[in-house]
Amino acid sequence: MIGWEHLPLLFGVGLAAGFVDSIAGGGGMITLPVLLSFGLPPQTALATNKLQAVFGSATAAVHYSRAGTVAPRECVAGFLYTFAGAALGTIVVRQMDPSFLRVAIPLLLICVALYMLVHPGTGSEDGPRRMSRGRFDVLFGLGLGFYDGFFGPGTGTFWTMAFMLALGFNMVRATGGAKIMNFSSNLASILFFSTGGHVLLAAGIVMGAGQVVGARIGAGMVVTRGRKFIRPVFLVVVLAMALKLLWSAFRSNV
Repeated sequence: MIGWEHLPLLFGVGLAAGFVDSIAGGGGMITLPVLLSFGLPPQTALATNKLQAVFGSATAAVHYSRAGTVAPRECVAGFLYTFAGAALGTIVVRQMDPSFLRVAIPLLLICVALYMLVHPGTGSEDGPRRMSRGRFDVLFGLGLGFYDGFFGPGTGTFWTMAFMLALGFNMVRATGGAKIMNFSSNLASILFFSTGGHVLLAAGIVMGAGQVVGARIGAGMVVTRGRKFIRPVFLVVVLAMALKLLWSAFRSNV
């Protein structure tokens, strides 16, 4: 189990995850394995992971909003739909085993990476809107919110792609929008997880402090350096997530 001597390590893990997650998503692929390595029960590890993730996604969302890359007022409906979807996903995951997604999701992430490689100009500037904002909020808010509450890996990546392809956002705007929606689903999940008493407060708060620092640095670099900085990090993180999930699925079947 986690002792006081482990807290500096957890702060560093949170910092690294917050930095990566604020840019391309996938921070949970860093934090969750570390929590599980302490021998925590899966639900406790998941709940504590959601607590620390709330700090990072909130910090990144605030920074992107203040920098003008995303308009919070435009995200209100999507925020609420995402919250509802994540709450439902968190409830359902208590009744079902999400292991059937272990192969499907990494394959989908690989498709995302291939699309970005084949279409290198994606997100370089604002493009045409292919869907109304109202329909987008309902469809992706409920869908990706549910997915984040139920399983989670790659949610930030899928949100970024959704904003770029459906609403025509450039990559910086899409990343900012993704963080607001990530904050919503993380908040919903931790509220429902906390009712079961699974959260380790000390570990979650220390990791959350690291998340705040990492997210602030990462979001700042995105705003100042733009798409040329985001794109390679995005591709590396997406492929790393896909390979990690495939390896985990392979090991569980051996």
